[in-house]
Amino acid sequence: MDTYITIAHYTFTHEYAVLKLILQQEHIRFFFQNETMIGVLPFSSNALGGIALKVHPADILQAKEILDNFNFNTNLTVV
Repeated sequence: MDTYITIAHYTFTHEYAVLKLILQQEHIRFFFQNETMIGVLPFSSNALGGIALKVHPADILQAKEILDNFNFNTNLTVV
């Protein structure tokens, strides 16, 4: 896990729920560091440095492309 590279940070788990499903569907090797801790203690997110999306170096380019498309081309809205 030491070789995984951080490509994004989030404050709460709901911010990346859909992105997590997309990464899984594309078979990207990733994990969210501090996900469980912040899920249990959500108001400690800033103190812990947030939730880091870490991706395997071999999947970096594909993951960044997915992240860019997700951030700028999404039709999802907060209701």
